[in-house]
Amino acid sequence: MSSDRPAPTVLAHLSDLHLDGGPRATERTRAVVAHLLGLPGTLDGVLVTGDLADHGTDDEYRLAAELLQPLADRHPLLVCPGNHDAREPFRRLLLGGGPGDAPVNQVRDLAGTRVVLCDSSIPGRAEGRLAPGTLAWLDATLAAAPQLPALVALHHPPVDLGLPYIDRIGLREPEGLAAVLDRHPQVTAVLCGHAHTAAVTTFAGRPLLCAPGVVSTALLPWEQEPGQSWKTEDADPALTFHLLHEGRLSSHHRTVRTA
Repeated sequence: MSSDRPAPTVLAHLSDLHLDGGPRATERTRAVVAHLLGLPGTLDGVLVTGDLADHGTDDEYRLAAELLQPLADRHPLLVCPGNHDAREPFRRLLLGGGPGDAPVNQVRDLAGTRVVLCDSSIPGRAEGRLAPGTLAWLDATLAAAPQLPALVALHHPPVDLGLPYIDRIGLREPEGLAAVLDRHPQVTAVLCGHAHTAAVTTFAGRPLLCAPGVVSTALLPWEQEPGQSWKTEDADPALTFHLLHEGRLSSHHRTVRTA
């Protein structure tokens, strides 16, 4: 790239760690962290779009904090909740916040890009929804910096992906999010988790990209044997690198060997 062109914003995007205290999820997460720490270059941030914990317990978040701290020491670390997360311990043990069960919404400006993280979780439910207060906050947060290219991140995809199990527990009432995005042309893309696969589609006229799962990989209907689960634990964990440059997002998927 020419030296007189602005540098891109580069994010590593991972999701669905489902840390449960057991060795399998722990080692898969540890392998992804080691892969990112071993990169010879630098990143502008690491984004984790939900389901860091499997049951939302304090011990699971203490483990998540321990495993992710080396990344946070080197790169800005951005985390948002998923349906397996619990807001109060998530906020307290991962973000250093006080008690409270309000949505965990955050904004970070990284290398000239505004990354807006919306809490789409519904306590006690698998499906997602953006509360009216979250949509109003998103609208105001984007309006406050129209000059910055923006990425909007949340756990639940706002469109069907052709994965029957995931589609049944996706984002409800996505038209509210679409209406906000329609007012803010600087939003380049929407980034999600929840799908356990590197799915790519569109939403509100923008790219929508789901990170692959760290703990497991979703199977499409034609990949499943009769009676088989919706996911496989045989595939290696994976992550995505997003490169935002001059209003265009390019994404690159990588698998990580665990042993």
